[in-house]
This record gives sequence, structure tokens and C-alpha cells, in this order.
Amino acid sequence: MNHPIRYSFGADEHLFAEVSESMSLEAFFKGMAVTRAVEQLGLDGVLDVCLANASFQIRFDPDCIAPDTLLQAVQNAEAVAIAERTLHTRIIEIPVLYNDPWTQETRMRFGDRHQDPSVTDLQYAARINGLADVDAFIAAHSGAPWFVSMVGFVAGLPFMFQMVERERQLQVPKYLRPRTDTPKLTIGHGGCFGCIYSVRGAGGYQMFGVTPAPIYDPEQKLAYLKDHMVFFRPGDIVQFKPIDRETYDQALAEVAAGRFDLRIRPTEFSLDKFMVDPVGYPRSLQEVLA
Repeated sequence: MNHPIRYSFGADEHLFAEVSESMSLEAFFKGMAVTRAVEQLGLDGVLDVCLANASFQIRFDPDCIAPDTLLQAVQNAEAVAIAERTLHTRIIEIPVLYNDPWTQETRMRFGDRHQDPSVTDLQYAARINGLADVDAFIAAHSGAPWFVSMVGFVAGLPFMFQMVERERQLQVPKYLRPRTDTPKLTIGHGGCFGCIYSVRGAGGYQMFGVTPAPIYDPEQKLAYLKDHMVFFRPGDIVQFKPIDRETYDQALAEVAAGRFDLRIRPTEFSLDKFMVDPVGYPRSLQEVLA
């Protein structure tokens, strides 16, 4: 990826940078390299540097740094930034109750906003992805790890990109019109991106299940949230694990008692190894959790 980043200003306080028109891990790694280089500059007036899927945005105080001065500094950082091809990160196992009753009930209430009101979101997703049935879709959804490329939209919500060959990527459209309700900790999917709804609220992604694992908690009650109320960060790798209702209920009880924990392991992700072997390399990452 050698084409230059496209910059534009948003009102008086934001500089937006489009790394690529389409999401790819190459675009993510380039954006990460430039944002790290900008952060290392320690520019007066730079308030936030926010990395996204294939872009980033910088919020700044124009009384402290002129827009043109900031733009030049960022472009200079882009010119010298070297995108690292490996990332020291962590792989996290997220338990999921697929086909749960709460997203099913929500689906019924908002069926008129869906492409096909006669089927569930999982049935619809299986059909349009050419899979035999819901079980086959769940196997595909949980069969390869997911790369967290962005955290935001609402507090703590991760956007995830499945680590498979492009032709195997699961894709589903968003609802025709957004819902005004989505259960907390719903596993959602829109386009090629998966997400976990960190809080209850509006949403338009297809709903596949729920996880019992809190990923955003201002009170930071659980051990894995002690360092930060927002659990996920860009570069995390997620492995979904299907669970049954009994396991889900037990996990909820552990959450309420403050004893619930996630399986988290340190790992190193190599972009080059993934590009060479997009089937075998993700399996080697999954083995870290074994």
C-alpha cells in the first residue's frame, strides 16, 4: 500500500485521514504506524488521536496549533513512519450463546425493518452466505479468529474483521432501518464487520447471539476490567466460543458475584505470515488458547 493518505478537515477541531477506501489489515497497520508516530511527536494542541479501520482522526485545539501546521506535521510523520509487520497483542476467548431468546425477541419486534421478516437473522445470514443452515453459519462465524480494528461508536464497542481469505468472509447487510433497541452484549454483524454491542441501545447490525462477558464497565468490578473500563483495544484478537444456555446462565451468576474472568493469552501477530497462509496461520493463533 504505497498511495498517500487523503486528508481533510472536519469543522475547526478535527483532521480526518483516509488511509484506504477499503478495509484491509495492510491499511490498519499503516494507520497504526502513522498514529503512533504522531503521538510520539507530543504536539501541543493535539487532544486525541483515534485509529479506525482504514482511517484515523485527530482532534486538536486550533488556538494552540494551526490546522496547516498540524497537517504538515502529520504528513511529515507519514513520510517517515514504517509500518511494523508484527504486533505484540493478546488473543481473547469470548463465549457466545448463539440463537438466544433475547435477540430473537428483539428481531420479532423490529421485523418490519429487516430484509426478510419471515426468518431469523441467523437463518438470513446463512442463506445469503451460501451455507447449509444456522449450524453451518455458527461454525463459520466461530471457526476463525477476529481482529479488532477499531473501538468506538459507543463506549467500548469493538469492530472486528475475521481473519480468513477474502472470498470466505461472512457478509450481511445492516437492517433496512435501524432498530431503536438491541440487547446489551449482542454479537452483531454488518457488511464484513462483526461487533459486540457493549451497552443496550439502538443498532442496525444483524444479531447472532449474546455473550455474558462485560466489555465496558465504569465501575470496573471484574479483574480483567481493573486497568480500564473499556476492555478492547485495536489489535486485539478475538476467538468466539459457542456455549449452551446452562453455561451462559452460570457465567452470568459469576459476573454478578464478581468472579467471572476471560481466557486471555499474550500472542504475536505477524501480518506477513497471515498474508502467506490465511488458513493455517489463524489456526496457530487459536492454539495459543488451547
